[in-house]
Amino acid sequence: MAVELAIVAPVVIVVALVLVNLMMFAEACAAFDQASLDAVIAHGVSPAGEQTEVAAVEEVRSALAGALGREGSCEVEVRAERASSGEQGSIMAISPLLTRYVCTLTYHPWPRLLRMPGITLAAPLVLRHERELVVDRFRPGVVV
Repeated sequence: MAVELAIVAPVVIVVALVLVNLMMFAEACAAFDQASLDAVIAHGVSPAGEQTEVAAVEEVRSALAGALGREGSCEVEVRAERASSGEQGSIMAISPLLTRYVCTLTYHPWPRLLRMPGITLAAPLVLRHERELVVDRFRPGVVV
C-alpha cells in the first residue's frame, strides 16, 4: 500500500491543483464579465477629468483592477479602438464616434513557481479571457 500511495499521491495533488485553478479562473471570469461592462459604461463613456481616449482607458483599467481585487494572480489590460459601424465600402457611417473597448483578463495559475531542492517548476501557461463592449464616447447611454 505504501508503494501505491507513493505513486497515486502526486497525481491526486496535481489534479487537485488543476481543479482549484480552474475554479478560481471561472470565478474570476464571472466577476470580470460583470465588472468590465460596469466599468466601461461608467468610466469609458465619460471619464472624469481629461476627456481623451487614453484617460478613459486608464480609468476603466483602474476601475476593473479595483473591482477584481486580485493583484497577485490576475492582470487587467484595456484597449480602445475605433469600431467600424458600416461595411468597408460604405460612404456614410451610422455613428463615426463608436469606440470598442476590449478588456482582457490574464490569470496566472497558482502556484506560479514551485521550488524544491534541485527542482524548479514554473507554470507553463496563463489563461486569458476577453470581454468587449462598443459605446459612443460622446453620447452617454448609446451602447451597441
